Amino acid sequence: MSRKIIVAGNWKMNKNAAEGKALVEALKNELADLDFNEVEVVVCPPFTTISSVIEAASGSAIGVGAQNIHWAPSGAFTGEISADMLVSTGVKYVIIGHSERRQYFGETDATVNSRLKAAIAAGLIPIVCVGETLAEREGNRTEEVLARQITEGFAGISAEDGAKIIVAYEPVWAIGTGKTATPDIAQAAHSFIRSQLAGVFGTDAAEAIRIQYGGSMKPENARALLSQPDIDGGLIGGAALKADSFAKLIREAVAGSKN
Repeated sequence: MSRKIIVAGNWKMNKNAAEGKALVEALKNELADLDFNEVEVVVCPPFTTISSVIEAASGSAIGVGAQNIHWAPSGAFTGEISADMLVSTGVKYVIIGHSERRQYFGETDATVNSRLKAAIAAGLIPIVCVGETLAEREGNRTEEVLARQITEGFAGISAEDGAKIIVAYEPVWAIGTGKTATPDIAQAAHSFIRSQLAGVFGTDAAEAIRIQYGGSMKPENARALLSQPDIDGGLIGGAALKADSFAKLIREAVAGSKN
């Protein structure tokens, strides 16, 4: 099955409204001649920057997403944001279960599942993150961890809705450490993830689901990673904060996907 690749920039806690708008304007110029039939491009700014980024991206093929979502429609959840609030801003995508949310803010597979259901009900496209820590990898627990995250995180989701989900594989040991999984290591993990998705949703849905690599993808390694059969894009951190590096990475990813 041919899956359209998707490259999403997770800006994390970077860029105020003016900076975010400038970045998107620069990115539009960098990608002016890009064939968006070959790749889906998304940027995920902080909540306070979303409106200015939506405005800057208007009229272009660049999609906009959020970095988190709450499962409740409203209520006493200080610091959180609901699906309806996100939809009202114009975002189309939302990151769920990022490793930093799991590490620093108590995210669990159960809360990922609740957030995922809220996103799907609101018509948002979820980017659900899974991945193992260095200790888990060194303890030969990678497959155990990925299987649990997928089974529990996607519980109660129909195959029809499952096919709409984007999965991002984050080898936590390769985020911000300078380490990167080799293309073969990344492919093995992506292939295993797809097999687990098939167990949850069935083979047809699993073949339709796009799986991004989220472990320090850069312009220098994007082509090799995207040449692997089960790697369908990237969830990009640092390299997405500058228009030129992000645009170069996107072009390398497209080139790799054609191999």
